[in-house]
Formats: sequence, structure tokens, C-alpha cells
Amino acid sequence: MKQPVDLNDYAELGPPAAKLISLLGLGSHGPDTLVEALPFTHGDTTVGTENELQVAVLGSREDVDLPGTIRDSDYFKNVLKRTATGDAPANMLAGLESFLDHNPEQVWENSWVRFPRRTLTRSADALLEQDLQADKSEPESPRRSDYKTFLISSNGEDYVRIPISYLLKLALADLIGSKTVPDAVKALGERFLAHFLSDNTSPETFSFYPAPGGRIGIGNAAARETAQRFLLCQILVSWANTKFELNAHGQHAIVYFAPNAPVRQKELNTLIPDSFYRRLFMSPCLSGWDRGEEKHAYMGLCHRVLSRSQLNTIAKLKEAGIITSNLVTLPNTSNTCLANNGTHISLGSSRLTRLHKNCGSGFGPAEEKHLGDLSIKIIEHFLPLFAGTYSAAPYRMDFQDFHPEKALGFLPHELDFTHLRMIWRRWKKKASLNLFGHRLTPFGPEILDKTLSRVLGLKGDFIPDFRLIDYLTTLMSTYQSPALDGTLHNDDRLKQDLTDMGVFHSSMSTYLLYKLRRFETMGFSGFEGRYYSQFPSLVRDMVPAVELQNLLSALAYKYLLTGQITHRDIPDDPTIESERRQIFFGSALGIPTFYVWKRTKNKFLRRILRKTDRIRSSRRYKGYFRIYNREYRTALIRLIREDGADLVENLGMGTNLQDLEHRLAHPEVQASGRLTAAIMDRTGAGHPLKLNGEQFNTGAEHYYRNDLRKTYLEEAMQFFLEDCKTVEAFGCLPEKFCHTGLHRLLEGANIVEYISRIRSDMVEDRLPLAELEKTGHLLLLIIGMHLNNSIKPSHKEHANASTTPAPVHLPDQFLSPDRASVL
Repeated sequence: MKQPVDLNDYAELGPPAAKLISLLGLGSHGPDTLVEALPFTHGDTTVGTENELQVAVLGSREDVDLPGTIRDSDYFKNVLKRTATGDAPANMLAGLESFLDHNPEQVWENSWVRFPRRTLTRSADALLEQDLQADKSEPESPRRSDYKTFLISSNGEDYVRIPISYLLKLALADLIGSKTVPDAVKALGERFLAHFLSDNTSPETFSFYPAPGGRIGIGNAAARETAQRFLLCQILVSWANTKFELNAHGQHAIVYFAPNAPVRQKELNTLIPDSFYRRLFMSPCLSGWDRGEEKHAYMGLCHRVLSRSQLNTIAKLKEAGIITSNLVTLPNTSNTCLANNGTHISLGSSRLTRLHKNCGSGFGPAEEKHLGDLSIKIIEHFLPLFAGTYSAAPYRMDFQDFHPEKALGFLPHELDFTHLRMIWRRWKKKASLNLFGHRLTPFGPEILDKTLSRVLGLKGDFIPDFRLIDYLTTLMSTYQSPALDGTLHNDDRLKQDLTDMGVFHSSMSTYLLYKLRRFETMGFSGFEGRYYSQFPSLVRDMVPAVELQNLLSALAYKYLLTGQITHRDIPDDPTIESERRQIFFGSALGIPTFYVWKRTKNKFLRRILRKTDRIRSSRRYKGYFRIYNREYRTALIRLIREDGADLVENLGMGTNLQDLEHRLAHPEVQASGRLTAAIMDRTGAGHPLKLNGEQFNTGAEHYYRNDLRKTYLEEAMQFFLEDCKTVEAFGCLPEKFCHTGLHRLLEGANIVEYISRIRSDMVEDRLPLAELEKTGHLLLLIIGMHLNNSIKPSHKEHANASTTPAPVHLPDQFLSPDRASVL
């Protein structure tokens, strides 16, 4: 590791770093004030989030769209006939009938909905017609060729049939569609319509505005904006349930956060072919793209590629020596990974963005790519601090599922053979697979494996963050095409290599855990964190996670702009790339140790290991160190305190690091520990391994769908209440609405008293239609207030600090004794 160089000596840093140093004026700052000019320091960062939501429809098989579509499909009818003639095995039909008939909770995840078209306002109906155009950029464009999928007839009446992802957008258009809606509310609602979209299976929403941290901090800003969107989604789905007569037709739509693909959807996926699965669950892309049919076809391609990609892992597992015979269990030809849900958090640097906007600065795509790739490589070393700590996706895997070709998911495409073998061996050691000192894995026939599991007590394993294993989160470089060597278009070259190998497709977006957000594409310069699964709480977990992500982004730029780390220090080699990423995936799996080659060429990793306790030479792997994951993560905090002391002070991160240390020392207060404890409380079991996979995973879904959804709503209403107190004190709604329309909107009620009164009814989904309308309009105005603040330069300089809401503080009942002591 190099010693910090003189900032006036630019040559050794390379042209991109030298140019940025000059443009930021770092050379003119003394050592005490250097931090103030770095990207991602206090006042420089803006944040935006994209949330993937889980949806379900509650109702009987006779009323809900998903079972009806299956029952009425040609596929189901063909299975009936083929079974009757003996051309298809009876268990194929039995499995489908069981899926349709045995659903005691009557929950149908990712089902579409259908409702009378007459329930739409004129403006909402016009939006539907516009979104049904084959090309929305052409005013005279005809309808999409598949429009009859969405416009159906029942009992002589016209119905709309759409996924809930589009229902949210249509409900917003309907909520603001009345002639009596105030102009300010209508303008805001129309602006936010484009923020409801989906190209996978689950609905996706993204930030209504880039939130500046201001005096409340970047984490609070992100959590507040996320809570606002989630609360609006609840209002919209409740509006649709009543106004669109979903409830009256036996359908109750629900929106919530849940990280893993639903158990029943996985079950159905084993019973039907991939083309029928895509027909049932892939988004038709009605919103967000001018040519929705083309986007829908592209997403079908993504599903086929990822499904094929997991099949291709078998060859890699054989080459790695993990599969040692030709007896394998083939993964499904259809994959459910696109039904996983996470949160993507993007950070933008105002300083870097201004340089890009200034055409004469000389700082462009090449410089952004060179420094951005190096930042990503640095930050990947710190990602084990996040997995299971701030977000998680607890999951039970039964013994019969412990075939490596199924259990390892996409890891064969993300790690090299050496680290893949190491992880598989350690995972088997961690899991409950032992019989008289020997570790057994399932043999293949499911009835035999279930019998062995029951008789011998082989339970399988519990995984803290399964979503990170069950999805292709990152692409491993090839020797010819490194993904992060700092050169323009290296990702395109890598995708072409992987396309030739049958792993990926060149038309798909590059998958990375931490991804560069390019100015040319996004309009800002920054990074996107894509490793977040399920936050137990927006306030307790999302806030510190975002602030740590911001700190690490600033620290990475400090390293590279002071010459402490260059691309040469973290070579672009697939094995070295895999070496650092194995630590992150091991954290997600809950594996306590990992191994690093003693002669690793990764100088930055060697520096971290010098600060790591309890390292010893491996007895099993000659020439390797054996390292405890927890000690490694403790060393990362030590390194942050030493190398980023000025940044910790600048960003006010002292308390956050104390909280992180507390989480590492007490696994029960980590995200995985708290989510698991809550699921155990729901199921009445004392430990995940006391339940089988179906029991635990369906219990988790029940917790996400009910208890955690209400927890998020409580937090959102607390944010809402704090915002209303700001409005009451300063009168800062858009278009001077406080002076002209608030009294009329609330029918004379005090804004704070009104929100306090409806709070519990909102959380319990008991608000009548008139109150939903009123609350929805008020929430749009509150969001508009934050939108206005986000585009005022004075906001970042705190000149308008009096109208900036204070950080939200949860009531004591939301804080565990452990967490309360840290706060």
C-alpha cells in the first residue's frame, strides 16, 4: 500500500485523478480542510431510492385472476386431456389442482386484478388508452397487439385486467382525476405518474425527488422519501380496492415489502413450463416505456437468459469438482429470481455532476469511468458490513434442497472455482447435514431425501440473506474482459464474452453489487448500491445503512485522490475479484470463516488483514490464511476510523459506527436477527431449524404481509405527522396552498390534529373513500414541499433550514432495549 503522496505530485496518480484533483481544488487545501472538497462529503450528496414491492390479491379461487387464468388456460385444459388419455403423469395434474385448491389463507401473490372499466374517471381512462398504444411517442399510434389481454368483457360489461404494478399508476390518475381536485394537487400527481413502473414481476417505484441531506442527514432524507412513496402506495391500493370495486368483486389487493420469491410461486414454477410462467408473472410493461411490447419481449429474454444461466452452472460445478458424478437434479427450466425484491440506493455527488455539466472542465466519461471503477473495487471490500446487518432475507432450506446445483444458485457465475469449493465445503459444515461425523447431501429422489431427513434428523440450513444467493447480483470478469479496469466500454466487452459462454446476454444491463451511475445516462454522477434486501425498519436500519454507504463512497475518493490506492493495488483478475467477493457472499450465507491466499496481489486486502485479529494459517488449504468473518468486519471499522477520521467527523458518523460495532457484537440486533426473531414469534417456534422450509418461509411471508407492513406504515405516518407540524409552523406547501386551499381541503380541521386522528385507521386500512382522497391529496402536497426544497440551492446551504423537517424519532415502543441504549 502506497503512502499518501503530495497532492501537488499528480503524475503518479494518473491523468483522471490528477485532473479531478485540480478541478476540485484539493491542492489548495490544507490537510485539515481537504475533506471539505471531496465528493460525497457533507452537503454534497443527494440520494434516491428504487423499491421493489411484493403484491398479492386476497380472495377465493373463483374470484381472483391468477387461479382463474390458470384454470381457463389452454395449458391446463391440455394437461387435463393428456392425463385422461395417459399421455401425461397424473402427478402433473394433481400438483396444479393442489395449487388451486389448497390455499388456506387465500393469498395469491403477484396475481393480476380485474374490475369494471366504468369505475375509472375520464382522465384515468384516457391514461389507460394512452398506455395501451403501441408507441406512446406517436399520438396516432394504434393499440398494442396484445390489448385484448387488458380489456376484457364479463357478463356483458367491459372490464380492465391489469397487474397491480400498473394498478397503482391508474389509481393515482383516478385519485387526481376529479374536476374538483385542486390544481396544485393535480399537477403534482401528474408529475409522479411516471414513478410507478415495473419491468420484472414486482411493482417498482423510484424517488419522486433527489433528496439532499440538509440538516436531517442523507439517511433520514432517504428514509423519509421512501416512507412517503410507500404510504402513497397504500393509499392508492386502498383507493383501488374501494373505488374500482375490487373488494366488491371478491378481490382485495395488498402491497408490502418482502425480499424472497413467494413459496407458492416457487411451487407453481415447478409445475408449469417457462413460457406459461412468463405469461402469468412477467410484467407487460404498460408504464415507463414508449414501446411497451418491445420492453415486455426484452424482459422475456432476461427471464430466459437467467433460467438458462442457472442450468449452465451444472457444467461449472462439475469443472470445480463439486459435482463428482452424472447424478444431478436439474434446476427448473424456469427461474423465479426476477420475483426477488430489494432496494437500490443511489448516491449522487453534486461536485462531480457540476464538473460533467461544465463542458469546458475536461472531466468527462473517461475520467468518470476510471475513477468510478476504482471506487467500486475499493467499496466491494466493505460490503460484508451490510449483508445481514442492516437488511436481510431470512430463509430455511430443507435437506432435500441441498443439491449444490440448486442451493448454490448463481454463485458459480460470481465466484471462481477455488472460492466456490471453499464456500460449499464451509456451508455444508455449517448446515445440519451430519451423520456420524460425515456430511450427507441429498441423493436425488425427493421421497427418499425427505425420508432420510425425517429419520436421521437432517434439517438443512438457515440462511440470513438468501436473496443475495438466489439472484445474479454481480458478473464475474473474464481474463480477457475485466469489468472494473477503468476503461470505457469494458462492461460491454464483458457482456459479449459472457453471452458467448451462455451466462448472460449483451443487451442486458450490467449486474454489479455497487454500480456506477454515469452522468451521460442518468444526468448525475454517483453510485447505486444494489445489495439491500429487507430492512426491518426504515428508521433504525435504512438510515444508518445509507449514511454508511455515503461515508464509504467518500472514503473511496479520498483513497484514490490522495494516491493511497490505484488500480494497480487491486488488480483486475477474476481470481482476485472472486477473493474479495467471497467474503460478502459468505456473510449472506452466515458462514463464519473464509480463506485468503497468503501471497494475494490485492494490496488493499492485505492491508485490511493486517488489522484483522485471530488470523491463522489454514491446515486444510496450504498457502492460505483462515479468517473469521466477524473479525474481518471489525477490522473494516478499525480501518474506517483510522483512514477516514476526518470524514467520520465531517459526516457526523461517530454514533453510526458505534451502532455498527454494537450490531456486530450482538447478532440478535442485526437485521437478520430481528427479522428472524419476529418470524419466530409469529410461528411460535424457538429456532428456525425447528420448522421445515415451508413452515418457516410461509411464516416469514405472513410476517412481511401483515406485521412488517404495519410497522412501515407506522413509521411513514410518523414522518407524515412531522411534516404536517412543519407545515403548521411555517406554511410551506407548494403554490401557497396553505393560504388558499388547505382549510378547504381539510374542511376546517387542523392539519396536525387531522393526521393524528386518522393515523390508526390508515395503518389498519379502515379509511373510507372520502378520507382516502383527502389524505392522498394532502400527502401529494407534502411530497411537493420536499420536491421544492430539493431543487432550491439555498436548501443545501441551510438558508431555508427553518422549513426543513427535523429528523423523525420513533416512539419508545419501536426501539428494543439494546438499540435504545445505542441511540
